[in-house]
Amino acid sequence: MDTKRCVFVAVGGQGNLLATNLLGQAALANGIPAVVSEIHGMAQRGGVVESAVLMGNVTSPIVSTGEADVLVGFEPLETLRTLGKCNRESLVITNLQPLPPFTVSIGQGVYPSVDEMLELISKKVSKVISLRGNDLAEEAGNALSLNMVMLGALIGSGAVGISADSMKEVISTSTKKAFLESNLKAFDLGLDAAR
Repeated sequence: MDTKRCVFVAVGGQGNLLATNLLGQAALANGIPAVVSEIHGMAQRGGVVESAVLMGNVTSPIVSTGEADVLVGFEPLETLRTLGKCNRESLVITNLQPLPPFTVSIGQGVYPSVDEMLELISKKVSKVISLRGNDLAEEAGNALSLNMVMLGALIGSGAVGISADSMKEVISTSTKKAFLESNLKAFDLGLDAAR
């Protein structure tokens, strides 16, 4: 398998570390060597959380500037902030629904237009998949299943060579049973949105 470098970025509490872990498990279950890494930042205060899964013949967990094959952004502004990891051939999968930072909430900052951010992202990379991930999570019956929506979109894009069935098997064995039905539904909604 060709080396694939997938970067996930979110705001603390959106579940990107679980999504990263599940993708790493699915890669290993399919005989694909994988390295998983994470950077928490100020996650507990609603700050950025960045993680990565590197698949194939890799030895370092670091994705340097311009090296990401895929960027999965759970929050549009964080997607834009992490765009430096991408190159022209990178795929960006981004949620279009903002989770504005605290400074915006108290009137000390202005959140940029999502359309303007999407335009900037589209100028940098050749392929963008954008979706209303929070709405899809709500449709699945669990507002906290955004991570499964985004994971479904990644698998649906075909960018990582892991089948939907294989990913669902990992979700079924590695997530809480109380959320299994909504997680699988959210995954399927993301899968369909990306296709």
